[in-house]
Amino acid sequence: MALIRFSRDLDPVDALLTLQRELGRVFDRPFGFDLGPSGRDVYPAVNVFTERDGYVLRLEVPGVAPEDLSIQAEGRTLTISGKREVRAPENGSFHRRERGAGDFRRSVQLPRDVDPSKAQASCKHGILTVRVPKREEAKPRQIAIQAA
Repeated sequence: MALIRFSRDLDPVDALLTLQRELGRVFDRPFGFDLGPSGRDVYPAVNVFTERDGYVLRLEVPGVAPEDLSIQAEGRTLTISGKREVRAPENGSFHRRERGAGDFRRSVQLPRDVDPSKAQASCKHGILTVRVPKREEAKPRQIAIQAA
C-alpha cells in the first residue's frame, strides 16, 4: 500500500475544508459585518421605522397568543418577551420541526425623543405592532405668523 503525502499547500482535503470555513464565514457575516444581536436567526425578527408622530416596531410572532406576550418600557429601552409553545398534534408526531419553541426576549433601544408611557400595541395575523409616539416637544408644530 502506497502512502502519498501532500504538502499543506497542495492538500485537496485541506483546500476543501478551508473553502467550507470561508463560505460559512461569508454566510454568517454577510458583507463582512457582524450583525450582532440583530443578526441572522434572532427571534422574533423586528422592523423599526418612523412615522410623522413617532416610531413603529413590527415583530413577527406567529403562533404566539397576545396573552403570552409582555412589553416593558424602561427608560428608552423597550423589551418584548413571551413564550411560544409548539405541540405535536394529538395522536401524531413531527416529521419536520423548524419553528422554535420556548421563552424569548427582545430589547430595542429607542431614540431620546420618544414617550414610552404612551406606547400602544396590537397583535394581528402573527404580527405584533408597537407604536411609540414622540414627546410633544419633539413633534413638528405649526407656528402662527402675526402681521406686523
